[in-house]
Amino acid sequence: MIYPMFTMVILTFIVGCLAAKCRFSSLRSGEINLKYFKLMAGQDVPELVTKTTRCFNNMFEIPVLFYVACSLYLSLGIDSLVGIVFAWLFVALRVAQVYIHITYNQIIHRMSAFWGAFLCVMVLWTNLLVLQM
Repeated sequence: MIYPMFTMVILTFIVGCLAAKCRFSSLRSGEINLKYFKLMAGQDVPELVTKTTRCFNNMFEIPVLFYVACSLYLSLGIDSLVGIVFAWLFVALRVAQVYIHITYNQIIHRMSAFWGAFLCVMVLWTNLLVLQM
C-alpha cells in the first residue's frame, strides 16, 4: 500500500507545482493582478490557472479517504490482493482525471475517472471491513 500512496503524493506535488507555475506565469505576463490571490476573486483569470488550481484542490478531497484506508491496511498489517489492485486502480484513475482536467477537460471523461476512483475507495474500505470481521 505504501507505493500507491507514495505515487499519489508525487502526483499531488506535480499538480501543485503545475498550479504554482501557471499562477506565476500569469502574474509575470500581467494576466492576473497579485491582489486576485488575496481572496481568489475580483477578476477573470486564465482558464489554465483555474483548471490547475481546482485540480490541485481536488487532490485533497476523495484522496483523503484513500490515504486513510491505505494507512489502515498498513497499520493493521493486512495484506490483500484486492486492496493492492484497487489502490493501484485508484491511482491510475486519479492520474487519468488529472490529465483530463488539465488538458482537454471533457466533463464526461473526467466524471468517469472520478466515479471510477470513488468506487475504488469504496471497494478498499469494504474489503478492509470484511477482512477485519
